[in-house]
Amino acid sequence: MNTLTRRGMRLALMTLGFAGLIVAVSAVPAAATPSGGFHPTELARGTDMSHGTLPITEGLQVVVTTITLDSGGFSGWHSHPGGAIVVIKAGEVTFHVSVGNHCEVTTYKAGQAFIERPGEVGIAVAGSNGAIIYATFPGVPAGGLTKIDQPDPGTCPGL
Repeated sequence: MNTLTRRGMRLALMTLGFAGLIVAVSAVPAAATPSGGFHPTELARGTDMSHGTLPITEGLQVVVTTITLDSGGFSGWHSHPGGAIVVIKAGEVTFHVSVGNHCEVTTYKAGQAFIERPGEVGIAVAGSNGAIIYATFPGVPAGGLTKIDQPDPGTCPGL
């Protein structure tokens, strides 16, 4: 056999061997450890509709809350020290955010989620059927507030 033929056969055998190895590894069940006495309950799930991230700092607290808003209920102008991850469980919420000298308004429905960035000033207003919200607040100082009341920035007329 010439050198070129031997190289081709060697390449073919190696390719076949790697393919066999991949099939074998994929067929072996994962060595996961099953849980015991562990019963999670999903409270809410939502698709992120915002474009942002939150910095999470070691040593600060993460607080999870459920918030019920009556029909037309509102949060008041506020911010969060470490931001917030909000999931709308039921109903509808319109969130007004003061950005520079204007107001950004977005309505979120059940099954949607959004992020409030740290220090961002906004107000949430429930729709006509009220709303149930689950919110996670990362970056809360130990024993500190999750929501900081803010004055009306004057950028969203009529609120």
